[in-house]
Amino acid sequence: MGGTRYDFGAREDRAKKVGYASKSASEIFTQNALRMAHESMNPNGVVFREARDSEVHPNTVPIILGLDVTGSMGHIPHELIKEGLPKLMGGIIQGGVPDPALLFLGIGDHECDRYPLQVGQFESGDEELDMWLTRTYIEGGGGGNAGESYLLAWYFAAFHTKTDAFEKRGQKGLLFTVGDEPGLKTLPASAIKEIMGQGQQTYTHLELLAEAQKRYDVYHISVLHSGQAINADVEWKELLGQNCLSIEDHREIPNVIKKIICDKHKNSGSGLGTIPVSDTNDTGLDSIEML
Repeated sequence: MGGTRYDFGAREDRAKKVGYASKSASEIFTQNALRMAHESMNPNGVVFREARDSEVHPNTVPIILGLDVTGSMGHIPHELIKEGLPKLMGGIIQGGVPDPALLFLGIGDHECDRYPLQVGQFESGDEELDMWLTRTYIEGGGGGNAGESYLLAWYFAAFHTKTDAFEKRGQKGLLFTVGDEPGLKTLPASAIKEIMGQGQQTYTHLELLAEAQKRYDVYHISVLHSGQAINADVEWKELLGQNCLSIEDHREIPNVIKKIICDKHKNSGSGLGTIPVSDTNDTGLDSIEML
C-alpha cells in the first residue's frame, strides 16, 4: 500500500466501464454470490495491517472505516462504491489532507454470523480502494441479540494495526464505525480465537474502546433510519459524547467523515498535527454541518 495516488479521472472512467452506477449490489459485490468472505479479507492469522509513509505519501493519515454489513445496513457499501467513496476521498484531499490511507472493515455479529470481521489494507489509490470495498462480503446477517460487533473494529485497530503517523509523529489516526444498532458489550476470548486464530483474554467494550483510543480518535456514525436506530443512538451518545455523529440520510456519511478530518487538519495548523495520547474523545467540533 501507499505507492499510488487517488486519480479521480481514472476512477470515473473505470466506474463507467465497470458500471458501478447501474449495476446491482449483487453484480458488484461478487462475494455475495459465493456466500463467503474473500480470502484476502479473512482476519485469521493477520498480525498487522500497516499504514506506512512513502515517497508518494510522506505524511500518511490512517483512517479506518468499519461498515456494518448486517441485514439493515448492507446497502451502504453499494452507495459508497457508486458515489460515496470518490466524494469521501475527494473531500479529504481537496480539504488539504493529501495523504489519507483508508482501511475498510466489514463488521457483523460475532455471536451469530459466519464472518463477523473482514479486513482490507490501508490504501490511498483509487483502484486499490475500490478493490477492497468490492471484495467485502455483505453477509446480511446479524441477530436478535440487541447489538452488533462494532467492538471488533476497536479490537483490530488497537492490537492489529501499526502506523507511521503514531510511531514517527505521535499522531492519532481516525476510526469510524457506521451502524444502526447498539454495540455488543463483551468480546470473549473464544470469539477472538475463532476470528483471529488466537486469543486468550476476554474484553469488555469499554476496555477495547480505551485501547483503540490510545492510537485513534474513535467515532461512531449512527444512521437513524428506524426507531430502533434512534434508541441505539442514545446509547452511543452516552458512550462517545459528541464523537457519536447522527445522520438520517446514509448518503451524508462521506460529508461527515471528511468534515471531521479536514477540521482537524485546519485546527492543527500543519497536517493533522501531533495529537496528545491523552486526548481520547474531543473532536474539536460543536456540531456536524452537512455539506
